[in-house]
Amino acid sequence: MAEEHVRSYYAASANPARARAPLQGEISCDVCVIGAGFTGLTIALELAEKGFDVVVLESVRAGWGASGRNGGQICSGYSADMDRIAGWVGAVDARRLWSIAEEGKAIIEDRVARHGIACDLTSGYLYAADSPKHEAWLEPMVRDWAENYGYERARLIGRGELRDLVRSDRFLGGVLDEGGGHLHPLNYALGLADAAEAAGVRIFENSPVTEIDTGAAPWARTAEGAVRAKFLAIAANAYLGGVAPELRRHIMPVGTYIVATEPLGEEGAAEVLPTNLAVADLNFVISYFRLSADRRMLFGTGVSYSTVPPLNTAERYRRKMVSLFPQLADARIEYIWGGFVGISRERTPHLGRLSPTVYFAQGFSGHGVALTGIAGRVIAEAIAGQAERFDLFAKLPHTAFPGGRLLRTPLLVLAMTWIRLRELI
Repeated sequence: MAEEHVRSYYAASANPARARAPLQGEISCDVCVIGAGFTGLTIALELAEKGFDVVVLESVRAGWGASGRNGGQICSGYSADMDRIAGWVGAVDARRLWSIAEEGKAIIEDRVARHGIACDLTSGYLYAADSPKHEAWLEPMVRDWAENYGYERARLIGRGELRDLVRSDRFLGGVLDEGGGHLHPLNYALGLADAAEAAGVRIFENSPVTEIDTGAAPWARTAEGAVRAKFLAIAANAYLGGVAPELRRHIMPVGTYIVATEPLGEEGAAEVLPTNLAVADLNFVISYFRLSADRRMLFGTGVSYSTVPPLNTAERYRRKMVSLFPQLADARIEYIWGGFVGISRERTPHLGRLSPTVYFAQGFSGHGVALTGIAGRVIAEAIAGQAERFDLFAKLPHTAFPGGRLLRTPLLVLAMTWIRLRELI
């Protein structure tokens, strides 16, 4: 029996989407893309618009993985601080990488407008500080973005104005980023899939790839078929499985979870987020929240580095939510869901080649809503013969997680626990 999307608020409010048949038999194409999330669908759409014959193999359904389960928050920049990135690649290339990340946000706006994707795209993102230490980070961040990267859409706000934006007494100050925002991620993924098919892409669902060949004439095999291509593009990220073991060393699948309340109504929503911003705090393990189109609170916090779902997640998340918003004490939790995102050690996207014919993108580290789109475009450019921007990403360092297959998860759990303890001191 074919699998469907996980039970979530997103799946319950998804736009109509037809099921696509699995691959059967052997076919050929110019480019075979593995994974029908934001990255893979963008690669496919970009290449189809350039005249390439593209096939996408998806293990379950389009948008089934992190692309259809995430917080829906559109962030500026990268998960790594820009000063770290500048230290790795130099000031000039750091500015180029910032501009590329900005293009990632513009891609979303363009795709939504051009293809009529109904995904509740909304402007406005708020970084909120809940401690004096974090409050001290805000002004240098705004100044750095403006002076070094020409970004003028973020501004510092004090506690008084912040209280008008987020009705919580826990936050001391913030940065309002008018260039950020939020959307319904599953509906965006489904819209990208429809747009790709309209451009001529063939998408096969419930077709997990079991084996690939990375040679001069690469191919990908599934249980019931195979695709022979001139190029492969691997865009499976945290759901890579065993297809390319050499890539797994460079990312860690991390479990993230979100709860959705019952609809709060217009008055209830105005009591928590009157201007409908997406919000995140500045903790190492962040809390992030926003309103849905039907005025539910969507609230995420914490991660599971062990890949084991935490116990009593709904109640733990409800308590955290109520600690920020006591006015939600009586709001019923109607949905809870989770899944894995891929993080890299340096918290920057990991783009590269396994061979001259096989490309990959992974490790978006919590900034995937915007960065997956530009990563897909950059890989499409490289396959089409223009690799300048792809080579720029290749300058970013990417070290493997220590410990090998058996020990790397326990080592990461210990490291993250230590960082969390330091944050609390």
